[in-house]
Amino acid sequence: MLEKQRRSFMADGPPDVAVRRHRIDRLLAMVLDNTDAFVEAMGEDFGTRSRAASLSTELVGMIPVIEHTRSHVRQWMRSGKLMRAARLAGLRAEVQPSPLGVVGIIGPWNFPLQLVVVPAAAAFAAGNRVMIKMSEITRHTAELMQKVAPDYFGDHELAVVTGGADVAAAFAGLPFDHVFFTGSPSVGALVQRAAADNLVPVTLELGGKNPVVVAPGADIARSAKRIASARMVNGGQVCVCPDYVLVPEPDVEAFVDVARQTLRDMFPTILDNGDYCSCVNEANFDRVLGLIDDARERGAVVESVAPDGEALPDRASRKIAPTIVRDADATMRIASEEIFGPVLMVQGYGSLDDAIETINARPAPLVAYWFGPGGNNFRDFVRRTRSGGVARNDFAAQMIPSGAPFGGVGRSGMGAYHGKAGFDAFSHYRTVVGSDLPFSLTGSAAPPFKPGMQRYGDMMLRRARNRTRRRLKKR
Repeated sequence: MLEKQRRSFMADGPPDVAVRRHRIDRLLAMVLDNTDAFVEAMGEDFGTRSRAASLSTELVGMIPVIEHTRSHVRQWMRSGKLMRAARLAGLRAEVQPSPLGVVGIIGPWNFPLQLVVVPAAAAFAAGNRVMIKMSEITRHTAELMQKVAPDYFGDHELAVVTGGADVAAAFAGLPFDHVFFTGSPSVGALVQRAAADNLVPVTLELGGKNPVVVAPGADIARSAKRIASARMVNGGQVCVCPDYVLVPEPDVEAFVDVARQTLRDMFPTILDNGDYCSCVNEANFDRVLGLIDDARERGAVVESVAPDGEALPDRASRKIAPTIVRDADATMRIASEEIFGPVLMVQGYGSLDDAIETINARPAPLVAYWFGPGGNNFRDFVRRTRSGGVARNDFAAQMIPSGAPFGGVGRSGMGAYHGKAGFDAFSHYRTVVGSDLPFSLTGSAAPPFKPGMQRYGDMMLRRARNRTRRRLKKR
């Protein structure tokens, strides 16, 4: 598949704007024409995942990002002119964004459709061909994607691959021109290691323990409601979900009281509730329960917010009740591992310095949340912490602008996409310079060297030293 796409790419050359937009349109049509089938497939994969949830988080959410990309393709494709004045003398220089070739996309299971379609749209905008490895965990969605893709694309443009971990490992080791991966940091490290054998550049969209700081003076009730609600999006299986909440010590009890009541109001029933998303499989179900049990055994206060009369967790439906964990310490797995389930950690802090120190003691998260006013304390929080993005007073607010780059930093990711950042990720910016001058600008670098070359070099060094010393003295 890779060789077929590469041969076709080389034979056709960089596509014009019409071809790129047509590929984006076909990609979007593939999703929109088969919406009901994709929703049904994702419901089968998760066990319980409502139509409304799949429509809002998977399908509707991708449309503005893709439309933004499509509408800006022509603008992003333009070459950048350099040294404009030199053109009059016969020296022309420009930077051309050129497609890389064939992009390999490795998708996750939590949003198995959106998180392959959006990067594919960016890769098409940049003029590339695309191969997608769908997650084997969401098998029904993967098989449907593989089935419908040929109705919209020849496999020389877009190819969809299914299969297990062995196929994923082989896919990651192919000599692509770029690899895009969404998933956990541990698997991301394996993908990067496999790509390194062929010196393939990678974009890694990973996760992390996203912190929330409830600021002194914040509206505790409003903050607790929004944070508890955000934790339950997709059953907590979202890379930008709040993972642990730092609350001023005097407000912890009030915060937990409101969060608990919010969860009870959201889910008066769970077992027969079609809006309550299941853990995607038994392995993730057991992993989340393991984090809870480990915290309880090591002394944390663990509270299951289960409806009266319902026995949870329930293995048959893979549903775990919303759970609030307090007083976790560094010895517990839940303090360092990304939860990726319906569990929220809450702990008090004495001062903002303490809260920031707690955040900075962990690897940089994908997003850092702040609930409270946007004054000096917030600006200090942004300045002194490191994260892929920052959101204030709302869940995933950093993703609202369609043109905003999305990506992590450090252990939460490498590179970004959405908007122009996606176009840039899958492009090579190629400098092209042509000279019609009657002499060579660079020929003097070759021997034999004339006496004037030494004097010229000494003069340029002397000027640079003097200029630098003046700046340092002024400083």
